[in-house]
Amino acid sequence: MEIRNIAIIAHVDHGKTTLTDALLRQAGVSSEGVSMDSNDIERERGITIYAKNAALEYKGTKINIVDTPGHADFGSEVERVLRSIDSVLLVVDAQEGPMPQTRFVLKKSLELGLKPIVVINKIDKPAADPAMAEEGVLELFLELGANDAQSNFPVVYSIGRQGIAKKKLTDESTDLTPLLDTILEHVPATSSAGLNTKPLRAQPFNLGYDNFLGRLAVARIYEGVLKAGESVFIKNTQGVARPGKILKLFSFKGLERVEVPEAGAGDIVLVAGLLDIYIGETICAQESAEQLPTIAVDEPTIGLNFLVNNSPFAGREGKFVTGRQIRARLEKELEINVGLKIDFSSSEFFKVYGRGELHIAILLENMRREGFELQVSQPQVILHKQNDGELVEPYEEVIIDIPATYQGTIIERLGQRRVVIKDMRTHDTHVRLILEGPTRGLLGYRTQFVLDTRGEGIFSSRFVEFRPYAGEISRRAVGSMISMAAGKVLGFSLWNLQDRGVLYIKAATEVYEGQVIGNTSKGEQMFVNPTKGKALTNMRASGTDEAMHLVPPYELTIERGLEVMGEDEYLEITPLSVRLRKQPGAKF
Repeated sequence: MEIRNIAIIAHVDHGKTTLTDALLRQAGVSSEGVSMDSNDIERERGITIYAKNAALEYKGTKINIVDTPGHADFGSEVERVLRSIDSVLLVVDAQEGPMPQTRFVLKKSLELGLKPIVVINKIDKPAADPAMAEEGVLELFLELGANDAQSNFPVVYSIGRQGIAKKKLTDESTDLTPLLDTILEHVPATSSAGLNTKPLRAQPFNLGYDNFLGRLAVARIYEGVLKAGESVFIKNTQGVARPGKILKLFSFKGLERVEVPEAGAGDIVLVAGLLDIYIGETICAQESAEQLPTIAVDEPTIGLNFLVNNSPFAGREGKFVTGRQIRARLEKELEINVGLKIDFSSSEFFKVYGRGELHIAILLENMRREGFELQVSQPQVILHKQNDGELVEPYEEVIIDIPATYQGTIIERLGQRRVVIKDMRTHDTHVRLILEGPTRGLLGYRTQFVLDTRGEGIFSSRFVEFRPYAGEISRRAVGSMISMAAGKVLGFSLWNLQDRGVLYIKAATEVYEGQVIGNTSKGEQMFVNPTKGKALTNMRASGTDEAMHLVPPYELTIERGLEVMGEDEYLEITPLSVRLRKQPGAKF
């Protein structure tokens, strides 16, 4: 059977997963309501976090599909996947056109010599403009230096939600057959008898974990045949070989993994038994075999400390609260989360490095759902010193779509954070701003952006490169409102405090001394007693009692907490609560 390997790539929320789900349903290997986004957090947020494999059969051909994340924090997942496939479906929203992550994933694809198939999705949107989106994609191809063959890309128009694809906008269509035919026509076949007769060479591009089988490797077989029970050699990135044995081998059918005795060249399989395998290593039959080109994983850009929770409420809600338990969980995370790096050298905390705030927040959210309780410090950008001693820091490209009335406010806010405008495009009443600036200046800005644009703006960014240090940046314009008493919060106190800033808690919440219950708009720290009630007398006079109207609180989530916290604060995370507190010994 012929094999075609494709990856579906796009900016976040442009419809990759919905389109993949529709393809699998049409092929009869998935049912209504079953999605590639199987993780609870993925379903709740409507985003793909982990790259996943699926496969379908069409006209006697097996099509391996890899669904990739669209968020910039999980870009390292995409890069690895692109090395293992033969073409990509570049999905672009017909209304939004190319966005930052579109540029990032397309650039990587073109550099690897892949010839993308462009899918203009969501053509049923009221403001959809497929012609403009297609023109934007062509401009992007030319800007990124695509060759003639790559620039002459096939285009398919689709409505992923309805499972419809067309080769021309005027065509009538009821399913995704035009897209599947385009894949067979333009994606090169990977399998050939000649490759199967060569000695085995395969390479893992993703990792998984099974409680019974241990570490699993998702690998592409480039040459030869891989068999279960076979002894192999694993060559690391330095070319040093070590022996190993394949215990079990799985192929993909729909979203399921199916155990198989062997798999041939061109296929993508799941390998069990190689417990120390890592991404980019070469699995080969002979110790003298030439290793495959290594896969580089991008460096983390931010770091923060994970600590045992020592707040007055520590141990009330968590099941796993000790440093030993947190360490074991982080070590397990390193098995599969290759964008993460952890320094275990300190006895007081674990230094965790990640690709962005969302990358870290997803790890913390998973841990709290498993019953862990811990506290973390404010995220800090990782600075590097070059050989000549110059200090460099990560920079990001930002694309913002906003109504024209807000552009002055946004440009002023970002200017204060050393973010520089590079280009501006006007489309009807909306403006698209393209900016560049240090990651430091963007940390903690997203919440402010939502407030400044009344929720009408779209903010997206991607890591560009390390550049010279931009100097001091003031990120925090507000102060902390700190509780100086422990007890239950009363509505009367909150009613008096809500005019001084934004509150993070609601009435009847239990607080402790040193807990940050809100922020102050004037920027100074303020000590308050939120447990203080109204002084009562036995006299009642007409008209002296006022009606209390409490503003709904800005309730903290993990991501909001990481954005608003100060340098001398900890974010306390438990299975049921997220609290901000001053660090023990902090001057307040």
